[in-house]
Amino acid sequence: MMGNNDNILYVQMFGGFSMTWNGKSVTGGSKSSETQFVYLMQLLLHHREKGVSRSRIEQALFEDRDINDLHHAARSVIYNAKKKLRAAGLPEANYIERRKDVYHWTEAIPVIEDASEMDRLGREAEAAADPAEKLSLYLDACHRYTGDFLGNQTAVWAAQEARRYRALFCACVEAAVQLMRERHEYFQMEALGLYAAKVNPLADWETVTMEALISMGRYDDARKLYDDTVELYLQEQGLRPSPRLMELLDRLGSQMGHHYAVLDDIQAKLSEPGGPVPGGYLCPYPVFQGIYQMIARMMERGGQSVYLMLCTVVDSKGNPMRDGPMLEELSGRLGDAIQQSVRHGDAVNRYGKGQYLVLLINTTRENCQILQRRINYRFLVGRQRTGVQYYVNSVVCTADGQKEVFGKG
Repeated sequence: MMGNNDNILYVQMFGGFSMTWNGKSVTGGSKSSETQFVYLMQLLLHHREKGVSRSRIEQALFEDRDINDLHHAARSVIYNAKKKLRAAGLPEANYIERRKDVYHWTEAIPVIEDASEMDRLGREAEAAADPAEKLSLYLDACHRYTGDFLGNQTAVWAAQEARRYRALFCACVEAAVQLMRERHEYFQMEALGLYAAKVNPLADWETVTMEALISMGRYDDARKLYDDTVELYLQEQGLRPSPRLMELLDRLGSQMGHHYAVLDDIQAKLSEPGGPVPGGYLCPYPVFQGIYQMIARMMERGGQSVYLMLCTVVDSKGNPMRDGPMLEELSGRLGDAIQQSVRHGDAVNRYGKGQYLVLLINTTRENCQILQRRINYRFLVGRQRTGVQYYVNSVVCTADGQKEVFGKG
């Protein structure tokens, strides 16, 4: 939380909800009455300035439940909430005040809420004239955000605020990055990129860290981040990173320079650590893409026959499997089967959930079918009903431009 000062109610809205008074939690438990207490506090504490209408409170507390007297039921929840706040050690006060048909949190109990603090800091940063002060305020605003507003709360108002705060966080990060870029403060930029990727994952914030690393000349770290990011997006989404991320990482990667070195040292760094390992060359997508493009250029000289194979895990009806723990297990087994079946000089990439790409160099169409049988032999177990669908294209297009398709294993 933001502090431990006595006699201040600290409220966390980002990443979940909590209230803390004098170092002790005010919320907790899972009973229905506790849930209603939490919903009531979330509304009142977040809307301290304008208050919350009686009808909105009743909707939040009871939704579409069939209750004879909604007004009485809401008053009971508010009465019990006041008792709970008093029992938690808050000083005597009329915690929830009613003014006409609008309920307000009392001004007698000061509140510090992470969400409203972020709003305030964002406004002050935008208005500040001094670049150093502006940057400091933007960074403070960014660090107030520790996850989605109210976590997994599904209420409409909470979902709307979650979108608003996510957009505000992105705007603050981008503004801070621009200021750090102008001031060449790359160490801070790296830290902000790492933080943003942690609290707002799979949103391309790795590009901020990548830019900072390259600007500081930390090329090995930048290359590792490049590879780790591609692998992360494949594991979490079953997809390659977004085109924006791939484009920026490629462009930033092209800026990597190296200090002067002799050829023997350079060649040693280019070699596989520990020497080549058995099986095909398993590599991340950017490396696989580079190999493919290089092979395609070499094909212009002729003399080789190269095929690209896509292997997809399918269910008993021949449909691609999309998700689930079984798919993860089958994907791992398929990867092992491919690695053990291809030649040492073939390249392999895990393209997505349940899919692998294989670049088969200097082979024939018939050998592709033989490889399919070898993979099936290692992949299929007992009466296993799942299988593998194989699609194979020649790297050099066939005369009629059609792809060659082999059947399910």
